[in-house]
Amino acid sequence: MSGRIGITAGKGVAAIAAAAFCAVPASSLGAACKQERAVYVDRDGAYELRFAPLNSTSAAASNQFKISALKTSVVMEGYVMPSEDPVRAIGILMFNCPEGDVTGADLNACTVWQGAVYGMDAKGELDNLQPEGAMAAESLVLPGLGPAIRESSAWGEGKASVAPWDVLTFKECAT
Repeated sequence: MSGRIGITAGKGVAAIAAAAFCAVPASSLGAACKQERAVYVDRDGAYELRFAPLNSTSAAASNQFKISALKTSVVMEGYVMPSEDPVRAIGILMFNCPEGDVTGADLNACTVWQGAVYGMDAKGELDNLQPEGAMAAESLVLPGLGPAIRESSAWGEGKASVAPWDVLTFKECAT
């Protein structure tokens, strides 16, 4: 045996490509993804946050997303909207909201969480979450998300039973 590793054409090229892909840290993959296609997970693997395009040029929101409590049927809907003074990306997360004409009381009853939404880059620097069309953040920070879910109607028997961490990391770019 010569101690050298031979690579044959065909399978060898695929092996090199697979090895190169595996050598790229998952966090750097977010740089090739637009925010409206980004998917994030919590550190315990209990929640997934998935952005989707707004498909509207006149929407007041800058992003829309869904958070799923994995291994349950709980799916919460969320929106991110810009605010001013100070400039912030403000998120709202809702569960089982009524459809059609609703009152403020109806919206308050189905609101799970509301607060600032921050995007974090690979260096750990925070900024407001950028609107769709921008490059996906490496991580998201949703302060107070876990305790808010624990206190909401999405929590309980047959629903969410693990509170997520407030930091979600980039998992993949949805197609």
